[in-house]
Amino acid sequence: MNGHPGGAAHTRRMLALGALAPGSRVLDMGAGAGETVALLRGSGYDGVGLDLAPRGANVRTGDFLRTGFPDGSFDGVISQCAFYLSGDVPGALAESRRILKTGGVLMLSDVFFEPPVPLLTRAGFSVLVCEDMTAQWRGYYLEAVWRGAADGCRVPRGKCGYHLLIGRKE
Repeated sequence: MNGHPGGAAHTRRMLALGALAPGSRVLDMGAGAGETVALLRGSGYDGVGLDLAPRGANVRTGDFLRTGFPDGSFDGVISQCAFYLSGDVPGALAESRRILKTGGVLMLSDVFFEPPVPLLTRAGFSVLVCEDMTAQWRGYYLEAVWRGAADGCRVPRGKCGYHLLIGRKE
């Protein structure tokens, strides 16, 4: 699993920080080939994947700005390297909050062009964890550019950072 910095170990760490009980229903927004969905299911969660262009059997076709799931459908939402690519980070945060149950957890790692804590707070999340992973992301991204595998990332000019965030819907 190399579709994001840190691979499977990073995903497991996000799940540990999110502290969801086994059996919790978790949506992977921007699930791609479904590696995180498989990891979720293998770890005892009810994992569901959603992506505009799914590349795996465990991933449904759908737009995570308008998922189609009813309000409060999930205990957790996880997303790695996908909210920024949606083109509407506030919209992705709003949809995440809508489909989370009260007390539900957002586990997010992504590129941010503005301070991420106020962004999550404005979206209605209390921020439990915020870690700057910019140095790790730079190494990951440069390696992807070198391999010719960075075609999906359109980074505008400007200072950005890469952060891991855990937020709770109160």
